[in-house]
Amino acid sequence: MSTILLAIGLVLVVEGLVFALAPSRLDAVLDLLRNLPAETRRMLGLGALATGVVLIWLAQIIGG
Repeated sequence: MSTILLAIGLVLVVEGLVFALAPSRLDAVLDLLRNLPAETRRMLGLGALATGVVLIWLAQIIGG
């Protein structure tokens, strides 16, 4: 349970930094994503998902 809370907290920190430090860049990124085909966005999402799973797995291995 503590690992889940840690993960959610880290996501919120990163998201908060994006909104706080570069709100105008966020608009540009959202426009870019909006113009991508749905299949490309799906593949980006799957790539991010796979990367996250690998990072979680590595953290569990390293952390014992």
